[in-house]
Amino acid sequence: MNRITRLAVGAAGAAAMLAVPAPALAQPGAAAAATVTTCGYSGLQAGLGTKVCADVTGGSVVIYGQIGLAGPPSPDTPWPPAPRELITRLSAEVVGGPSLGSVSGRTVFTVSTVRVDGISATVACGSVVHATFALEAVWPTLGPVTADVPVNC
Repeated sequence: MNRITRLAVGAAGAAAMLAVPAPALAQPGAAAAATVTTCGYSGLQAGLGTKVCADVTGGSVVIYGQIGLAGPPSPDTPWPPAPRELITRLSAEVVGGPSLGSVSGRTVFTVSTVRVDGISATVACGSVVHATFALEAVWPTLGPVTADVPVNC
C-alpha cells in the first residue's frame, strides 16, 4: 500500500469508530450510589489522636475508628516509638432506634495510622447513626470520640 492509501484507510477507520456509540465510555448509571464518608472530631486518647468515621453508601453503613499520632514528637522522643498494645471499643446505634452492635479488640499501634473496623449494617434512609470509638491503655484518656452520621439515600 502506498502512503495515501494507508492514510485513507486510517481515516475511514477512525470515522467509523467515532460514529459507533461507546457503551463502555457511557456515564455511570443512576443505580450506582456514591459513598459518603463522615468523621467526628478528633480526640486525644491514651496520648494518641483518634476519630470515629462512617462510610455510607445508600442505606449501607460501615463504622470504623482511626488511631494516629496526636502531633509531631518532641525533640527528645526516641524514634520510632515503641509499639503500644491498645484495647479498642467501637459501638454504634441508630438514634432513637436499635443498637447496630459493639466490638472490642486489641490492636498494636506503632507509627502509621491504624484503622479499626468492626461494624457494618443496613439502616433505614433518613436515620442518624451515633458511633463511638474508645481506647484503653495505661495512660488516662479524655473519653471516647463520637460522630453522628446522617444516612441520606
